[in-house]
Amino acid sequence: MIIGIISDTHDHVPMIQRAVEYFNARQVSHVIHAGDFTSPFTFRALKQLICPFTGIYGNNDGERVLLQKLSQQRIFAQPYILELAGRKIVIMHEHQVVDALADSGHFDLIVYGHTHEPSIRKRGRALIVNPGELGGWLYGRSTMAIADLSTLSAELIDL
Repeated sequence: MIIGIISDTHDHVPMIQRAVEYFNARQVSHVIHAGDFTSPFTFRALKQLICPFTGIYGNNDGERVLLQKLSQQRIFAQPYILELAGRKIVIMHEHQVVDALADSGHFDLIVYGHTHEPSIRKRGRALIVNPGELGGWLYGRSTMAIADLSTLSAELIDL
């Protein structure tokens, strides 16, 4: 199963549209958003995904009631745990407990954001992915990730 991973979109609708187009063309099976949508209008672009979507709230997400409504109840408080293709996944926004989660041995994939710096690494048996900032506002680089849950590997995508 191939999944898409984004974070820190921060209202950058043109980049969200590009990510959605890429994910749809790649026919990913699921998309994870690791927080900081910022405003509900970002769902104008995200609703074009042709696969299921799961997100968490970040520290900059306002108007959570409307975000929840427009996402059709698919945004959750962190940490959020889900299972896809037999893999146990935890989604965080902040990074402070990522290594402890990996060391616990309970998760196959740990997804986080917040730092705006892309990172893909292994720790123990866990794959840890920070897709960086899709919005590109902080570092001027719009990135996301694709993960293959069958091989537990990931690649960074620059848009």
